Amino acid sequence: MSSRLPRSQPRSADGAGPVSRRDLLEIYLAGIRAADGRARVADDLAGREPPARPVRLIAVGKSAPAMARGALEAWAPHIVGGIVITRHGYRDPALDGRAGLSQLESGHPVPDETSLAAGQALRDHVLAADPAEQLLFLISGGASSLVEVLPEGVSLADLRRVSDWLLGSGLDIAAVNAVRRGLSTIKDGRLAHLCAERAILALYVSDVAGDAPWDIGSGLLSQAPARPLPPELPPWVARLLESGPPRSPASVERVEHRIVASLETALAGCEAAAAARGYAVHPHPGRLDLDVAAAAAAIVDGLGQGGPGIHLWGGETTVRLPAEPGRGGRNQHLALACAISLAGDREAMLLCGATDGSDGPGEDAGALIDGGSLERAAAEGYVATDCLARADAGRCLEAAGDLISTGPTGTNVNDLVIGLTRCGG
Repeated sequence: MSSRLPRSQPRSADGAGPVSRRDLLEIYLAGIRAADGRARVADDLAGREPPARPVRLIAVGKSAPAMARGALEAWAPHIVGGIVITRHGYRDPALDGRAGLSQLESGHPVPDETSLAAGQALRDHVLAADPAEQLLFLISGGASSLVEVLPEGVSLADLRRVSDWLLGSGLDIAAVNAVRRGLSTIKDGRLAHLCAERAILALYVSDVAGDAPWDIGSGLLSQAPARPLPPELPPWVARLLESGPPRSPASVERVEHRIVASLETALAGCEAAAAARGYAVHPHPGRLDLDVAAAAAAIVDGLGQGGPGIHLWGGETTVRLPAEPGRGGRNQHLALACAISLAGDREAMLLCGATDGSDGPGEDAGALIDGGSLERAAAEGYVATDCLARADAGRCLEAAGDLISTGPTGTNVNDLVIGLTRCGG
């Protein structure tokens, strides 16, 4: 994992600007390292008695390569083959030729033809596995888009249209996944039923509230409790869902589900790193699973009312996108919304970053803003409020020098928001 400090390094009156900004970035990276899929999988498997039977490894998600490397560190002599499916650009060359593993890359955040090819490859791999083998599944966020096998009557164009609508709908992830499960022949526990009587151990890096296996990757191995579909669905989405497969029987009992990393893991890493740097730390309880405007108001209020030091939040905000959104993801949108409220405040700065290193469809992880962000953007001709209205936060924040980049991180446990204030209520 690489990292890039925002290019703009403004100094506050006390000269602490660059140091403080670098501290925020290092605290963010410490949270990511704490939830590293490779280390967390290796630790979990090292604490288990290796199975007597051969192990087939099946890893799906943005953290799949890292999780696969962790499995090899712990159980390499027992792994006889497998498949690793991840996002385009996230493939790990170090896995090539290791233990008979093959790697596939596919589409994210909107599924494409490679997602269907990867879904079929996943299905075929499970069906071809020797019944005597132990199946080791390593599942992380992103799997919903990366693998799919569609029911008859639903096309890739249909799936992409639904995915585009969901990404801009403002629905929370539980509602989004309820729709995804209804259009899949491998999700909602259906893949588990293809595994026949094989023993299954499933390790998860969780990117959902509550860490429920049926919500991580839309539940390849676990059926969700019955729930009504979101009432906001357009009629054309509802009609497509009528073509979906029937619900499978109840989840398979022989699957052992284990969460090895979650948002709480990353937040604990941030807290430890901040304390080690001598900051007072103020964790904010509850998840930041709000509309961006509400989340920005809560963050700015928390910085203003809390004490000096580091403030920590985590979760996954939602954004309703216009018909033609510009550049950026939810973290950049949130950062710009906060920057508008904090404009001119030389005592506060804020980092909003995705733990998987990918904020929306671009290559940026998020942004690190301060009281001078709007002034720097304006000097380059950008009006922050206009960019926010167009969902074009990325261009504005690039002009301010505030975008951050990590590349693939090996984890995916939602988003981190790290604030610093040198004054407080």
